[in-house]
Amino acid sequence: MRDALDTWWKKAEGRACIDYGLHMIVTDLGVCGLEDMDEMVDEGVASFKLFMAYPNVLMVDDATIFKSLARTAKNGALICMHAENGSVIDVIVAKALAEGKTAPVYHALTRPTRAEAEAVHRAIAMAEIAGAPVYIVHLSSEDALNQVREARDRGVPAFAETCPQYLLLSIEELERPNFEGAKYVFTPPLRTKDNLPKLWDGLKDDHLQVVSTDHCPFCFADQKILGKDDFTKIPNGGPGIENRLQLIYHHGVNAGKISLNRFVEITSTTPARIFGMYPQKGEIAAGSDADIVIWDPKAPYTISSKTHHMRVDYSMFEGYQVEGNARTVISRGEVIVDGGEFLGKAGRGNYLRRQARGGAWQ
Repeated sequence: MRDALDTWWKKAEGRACIDYGLHMIVTDLGVCGLEDMDEMVDEGVASFKLFMAYPNVLMVDDATIFKSLARTAKNGALICMHAENGSVIDVIVAKALAEGKTAPVYHALTRPTRAEAEAVHRAIAMAEIAGAPVYIVHLSSEDALNQVREARDRGVPAFAETCPQYLLLSIEELERPNFEGAKYVFTPPLRTKDNLPKLWDGLKDDHLQVVSTDHCPFCFADQKILGKDDFTKIPNGGPGIENRLQLIYHHGVNAGKISLNRFVEITSTTPARIFGMYPQKGEIAAGSDADIVIWDPKAPYTISSKTHHMRVDYSMFEGYQVEGNARTVISRGEVIVDGGEFLGKAGRGNYLRRQARGGAWQ
């Protein structure tokens, strides 16, 4: 883990435009892995990500998950879990391919919501046994949400996030002609439309605490196309980081699904609290960093790959018209975006040494 941390610090050195923190992904714990976790906490890495999906690549077994949770119960860090039953999904995928089902839509059809819900349930159960909190990343379905709600109703420190794509898009996007559906291949996959209002309700009622993006872009023309004849070879991920606030403000606040205060909570304050950055971040107060977005609630904007700043050749929300956009962005008191123009400089961003929260999770 020390080598990985040094590698990523070097990648960021002289390049980061804003302050950043790092998660550490755990793929095995080895002989000294648990001690490595403690060292990472000392270095300000207050969260670890584990995968219950992608066998033989990233997936770890339950014993590794439980050991990690037990360690964070002691060192105060947080386990972030990609929760899907990867072993079961692999069997379903193999069956689909054997039957000649290779189109992008089968990416979603081979990853059922119950496979997500089962993994969420198992992750929470192991966290309860270990006496540790757990954070479910990019939750996509009502089935999975029900597991988080049930645990939270019992007072378990289980947290979860969702993403704009799961709030606004559905499995129908994967059926687009001319292989366009490949643009919407990411995991967990898009679900049927009946899940969308349930996730909005989850945000409103605090069963979901955060809206993130799971931003992981691949270009359509030369990367997504690799899976033209086999959906399992489509690079897995989508772009979204630039449009998160616009989409959640327009479709949440403007549509009356969430309040303005809740918008700020789920996009800023709560993630800062959960991930050990508060009150340095996520707060406007004396002594906090002057990180401020000045928001124009009436600004019209059309989302398009032709005008976005992400280095990718398509948008998942191409043509979406929204009302509400950032006018000015201030980072540590310095204006870095104004009127759509980037004024920041590479290298001005600092590494954030995040604080492990210990028992302060409720």
